[in-house]
Amino acid sequence: MKAFVPLLACMILITVLLAGCTGTQTATPPVQTTAAGSPTVAATPAESFELGASYLSHPTPYSFTSEKDLYTEQFRATNEPWGVEFTVNPTNEDPQYTWFKIKLTQMDTGKTDTFGYGREFAYDKYQLHRMYASGPYKVEMTGNRVSVRVDIAKIKP
Repeated sequence: MKAFVPLLACMILITVLLAGCTGTQTATPPVQTTAAGSPTVAATPAESFELGASYLSHPTPYSFTSEKDLYTEQFRATNEPWGVEFTVNPTNEDPQYTWFKIKLTQMDTGKTDTFGYGREFAYDKYQLHRMYASGPYKVEMTGNRVSVRVDIAKIKP
């Protein structure tokens, strides 16, 4: 009987260790701090896809030199999935002064999707967002001290 006590204790210890190693944990996005000291939540990595036929593609990057700069564009999306891709190039080294915001409004329904860089958004310079709704869209872009290359296009199959 005394020989079984150490064996039983060893089995209980192994069971406890294995149970602790197999627990489920949810990942939270990392928190980053800007040079100004304000925390921002990093965006979680999005799925990857390629864009095809373009709805909106400007030959040169949009340039934002002041907070009052505004660009407005319009396009019509078909029933195929499409995406918004943009790359931000800050023109100032201090991140508290550089930001970009793109607002897409579906003109028939009034539904709005907003993405961006800096301020209330993550500091991800490259972003790719999947969209589905068709119809006429109005695009409003604002920013400060950045140049941004924007492409809105159908997703390649």
